[in-house]
Amino acid sequence: MKYEKKVKRELKAWQRKMEKRPSVLNDVSKDIQVAMNRLIPEKVHKVITAAIEQMTRAVLFGAGYTTRKPRTFDSLEVLEEHVRGRIAFYRNTAAAEGAVTGFGGVLLGLADFPLWLSLKMKMLFEIAASYGIDTKDYRERVYILHIFQLTFSSQRRRREIFAIMKDWKRVCQELPDDIHRFDWRSFQQEYRDYIDLAKLLQLIPGIGAVVGAYVNHRLTEKLGKMAMNAYRMRRKL
Repeated sequence: MKYEKKVKRELKAWQRKMEKRPSVLNDVSKDIQVAMNRLIPEKVHKVITAAIEQMTRAVLFGAGYTTRKPRTFDSLEVLEEHVRGRIAFYRNTAAAEGAVTGFGGVLLGLADFPLWLSLKMKMLFEIAASYGIDTKDYRERVYILHIFQLTFSSQRRRREIFAIMKDWKRVCQELPDDIHRFDWRSFQQEYRDYIDLAKLLQLIPGIGAVVGAYVNHRLTEKLGKMAMNAYRMRRKL
C-alpha cells in the first residue's frame, strides 16, 4: 500500500506535466527545430522517414513484437522493479549501440537510426506485457504508438495525444477497423522534429560516439518512464 501511494503521487505529477500548457520557450524551441530541419540533408531525412515507416509497419503486423505474452506479478512493486530492470537493459544496450555507430561516421550513424527504433519498440512491447497488456489486439499496438508519440513530441502536440490516452477506454472502441486511417504523417513529423538535430550531431566525426551514447541513453530512459506512467494510468490504483 505504501508503494502504491507513492505511485499515485508520481502519476498525478506526471499527468499535470502532460497537461501543462506550452510555454513561450516551448513554442520558440519548436520553431528553431523546424528551421534546423531545413538545414539537414535530404538524404538524412529520407533515411529517417523510411526507418519510421518500416518500424510502424513492424509494430502493427510484425509477429516479433506482437507475440509478447501478458505477465502477472505478485504486486505492483515487484512488477515495476522488473520493468525498471528491463528499461535499464534497453537503455544500456541503446547507449552502447549509439556509441559504436556514432564512432563509425556518417554511414554507421545513419544505420543507428533503425537499430535504435527497433530497440525502443521492443522495450515498449515488453513493458506492455509486464503490465498485463495483450498486444495481439491491434488497438493496444496503437496505444504503444501513442506512448511513443507522447514522448517525442512538442508540448502542444503532447497535450493532444495525452487527452486521447487519458480517455482510452472510450477512444479504443471508436478506432477504425482500417488501421491505415491512423495519422501516420503527424506521427512521423513530430518524431523527426524532436529527434533530428540530436541524431544529426551523431554523424559528426570526433563527437559522434559521445553524442550517440548520450542521446540513446537519455531518450531510451525517457521513453521507458513515459511508458510506465502510461500503463499506470490504465490501472485502477
